[in-house]
Amino acid sequence: MTTPLLSVRNVVQEFTARGRGGVKGGVVHAVSDVSFDLATGETLGVVGETGSGKSTLARSILQAPRPKSGEVYFQGEDLMRRRSRGLTEARRQLQMVFQDPYGSLNPRWRVSEIVAEPLVGYRAGNRESRVRELLDLVGLNPDSYARRRPHELSGGQCQRVAIARAIALDPALVVCDEAVSSLDVLIQAQVLNLFERLRRELGLSYLFISHDLALVKQVSDRVAVMHLGQLCEIGPAEALYRAPLHPYTVALLSSIPKLEPGAARDAEPVPLRGEPPSPISPPSGCRFRTRCPFARDRCAAEAPVLRELAPGHSVACHFPMMSDEQ
Repeated sequence: MTTPLLSVRNVVQEFTARGRGGVKGGVVHAVSDVSFDLATGETLGVVGETGSGKSTLARSILQAPRPKSGEVYFQGEDLMRRRSRGLTEARRQLQMVFQDPYGSLNPRWRVSEIVAEPLVGYRAGNRESRVRELLDLVGLNPDSYARRRPHELSGGQCQRVAIARAIALDPALVVCDEAVSSLDVLIQAQVLNLFERLRRELGLSYLFISHDLALVKQVSDRVAVMHLGQLCEIGPAEALYRAPLHPYTVALLSSIPKLEPGAARDAEPVPLRGEPPSPISPPSGCRFRTRCPFARDRCAAEAPVLRELAPGHSVACHFPMMSDEQ
């Protein structure tokens, strides 16, 4: 059996909430017992509402900060056991593209300096030629853009610079944290096409985080759905969008506007009752039960675990959709 490029096992990340005057306000259960694998050359989309723990999960994988508990294996090595120099070396193969293209770039530096930053940090040679190669690779003419600063670029151009910086060291995995959410629709499409081209040409793998389910479907081989710090469903993109198994996934997918000619007009969004629970005091049992239209007594008493109901398609629900148990 092929070893996954990234294997996350039972990762937990918690923070101490601070109230007024710095007084402790409880523990924020940001990520709770999350496990999944990502294969070489694969794009895994991670979706969920704001506050579901997607970005915290990504940063925990990068050990920034380290998870409270669990295991994160990257290329067969447990990052949780690596210290200082070993972790720095592992991060050479594990890069990130952030949401805000302007905020992630040093406004005082020129584009050539920004792209060269990881090359300098890891003492790589031939920096000038490598920077020109990288700018060409992301569709920016080095002669036109290398001397510019971020304020002289559009949002899409800034994100291309950030992508060039992320791939400078030939990483195996790039984590994209809402990497196109701040761009307009046309530029989003161009940047997504760039991500796909780089995946083919460089053999990259992606962990693609987004709240936009329609967008995630376009780029992902598999999709993982997060709710309140936990994975509630994971499976092949086509299967998950065609026949979702978790009521939360059904509700999310029903909220996507149907723009195709002839799309059903009578399909109403699935209502979710109440407000999202607090990660400081999550519900007992299933964390979705307080909003779920199908919740029963068992949901409050027992936390569901991920179980495979179709090839590669798993769900954490006592009464999954499209089953005899529902």
